[in-house]
Amino acid sequence: MLFVDADDDDDDGVLDRDQAAAARSSSEVQWLESHAGAKHGLRAIRGKGVRVLSGGGAFVEGSPPRELDARFGLLGVEAGAARVELTSGTVDASIYEMMAFDADGLRVDMVASHASLSRTLPRSLLPKEERELGDGDALHWMVTGPRARIPDEISLVSTAADGRPLDALEHVRLEPVKCPSSVAAGLDCRTSEPIRAATDGLDRAHPRALERSLHAEVGGRLIVFSLGLKAASIRVGGPRQTRLGPLERYRAHLRVRVLRTGPGGGVSVGWDAPGGIEIARQEVANANALWGQCGVQFGDPVDLDVAIVDPPPPHMFAVGCGLGLPAKGGKISLVVGERRIQLATRPGASPERVAEQIAQHVRRAGFSVVLSPNPRESFAANASVDVLVRSSRGKYVPLDVLPREGPGAETSLEVCLGAVNLTDGLSHFTDADAAAGTIEERALLKAIADDDPSTIDVLLLPYFVTVGRIGESFVDAAGLGVRNAIIVDRAGVRAGARSFALAHELGHVLLQVAGHPDDFGSDLPTALMDADAADSSIFGPRRLSVAECERAILQSGPGAPLPLLEPWPLVSTR
Repeated sequence: MLFVDADDDDDDGVLDRDQAAAARSSSEVQWLESHAGAKHGLRAIRGKGVRVLSGGGAFVEGSPPRELDARFGLLGVEAGAARVELTSGTVDASIYEMMAFDADGLRVDMVASHASLSRTLPRSLLPKEERELGDGDALHWMVTGPRARIPDEISLVSTAADGRPLDALEHVRLEPVKCPSSVAAGLDCRTSEPIRAATDGLDRAHPRALERSLHAEVGGRLIVFSLGLKAASIRVGGPRQTRLGPLERYRAHLRVRVLRTGPGGGVSVGWDAPGGIEIARQEVANANALWGQCGVQFGDPVDLDVAIVDPPPPHMFAVGCGLGLPAKGGKISLVVGERRIQLATRPGASPERVAEQIAQHVRRAGFSVVLSPNPRESFAANASVDVLVRSSRGKYVPLDVLPREGPGAETSLEVCLGAVNLTDGLSHFTDADAAAGTIEERALLKAIADDDPSTIDVLLLPYFVTVGRIGESFVDAAGLGVRNAIIVDRAGVRAGARSFALAHELGHVLLQVAGHPDDFGSDLPTALMDADAADSSIFGPRRLSVAECERAILQSGPGAPLPLLEPWPLVSTR
């Protein structure tokens, strides 16, 4: 018995049975070996369904007689029956082909296409009006071949992107079915119920999904076995049917920093530094699983750019903090390092002009300065500007803003010290200052985030000031001082599957939208981007729609003004 070698085990984008080298190492090849090393003579091959592999060659029906190696192989290339006549006897072969079909009955090519993760609840858990739509990502597995030995069940194994086994599904029944018109006359067909590729163990383990689900991973494979033989395999990627065409796999680059509570203090998550790093990696693994529904990945968590860092000391002046009022005209006194700096503002000067004045004075004192403008807050007269100060060698230096006292002091335009104190919680933005962030958020992010806006910076910290706030994100937009950054606190990590805080905040960044679908429409608790869902079951916030996948590619993909997602092909060449 043979199975047609109609997949692409070596990930080169070419059908294995069309490559002699690949076919010789293929697990679909059945190898025969003579006793005592004797060689066989090939007399004839009867039937198109089989090839004989020997000495680096592949021989088919019509090939002339020849001597074979002591060990030679039979490769299935077409469903049906075949006979190999040897000088030592005859080998009769029944060849079967395993095929994959989608919910619309269309065949899924195991070389040019891929399987995709399920984005819906199991069919039996869907509302009645949605059950008939089916699961567009699930696959029916159909076998065709001679009736005599046609399999009546299969088993499936899923592997991770690195080849590790992930999951297995045993004893999947195959029921008789009418063969598609493309199948040759005289052959029988059997098919399975649709099998879901689930995002994780929770999605796979629900009692109504258990017998028809398999935990899978983008970049990995689904491998089908029958009667102890490998029958087929298919890669796992993103949605196969979108307005943008099939989505294979995309990768975003994360830079994760786990904050200590203070200099040399305890880590925000985990018992110690190694534990904090491991938790960060697990959070990224969870995000990989959920965003795999769109074919989006964030790299192997083992290779994650992650580190434990202290919160920064005061390192910036926020000019125009508060109401962003123009200057009345007066003196501003600052301390930079061991230097006291004093300057006079002109009446009507904007925060931007005063920030430039401060920068000039600080540079003259021998320090390095970067001006970082912010969007105007909704209640402010003008936008604020942050003045980031370092030593000439790029190190932090002590900063302070002296009280506004005495005659001639500037009393309208405010200058605030950008300081971070995580022991009392991080002050977070509201709707009014969401575009700019609070001074404390800016001081934290502008110190730790890198200068590459195409990298998503993720910070894990102890907690926010307000109970119930577990994560925030800063999306990319013109004029923003902080872009493509995410903050998640310890409660967000502990919430786990109830909220998937990191995956949710990544959604804001990739979709480039600050709001939530239920802010303006109907509540959908199973959606990852739902604003208030908190359910750790299969009904919780974990689903991404095809429309959201399309938006992520359009807003953050290769064609976006600032690409966050780069193509990561499933095959080595195309």
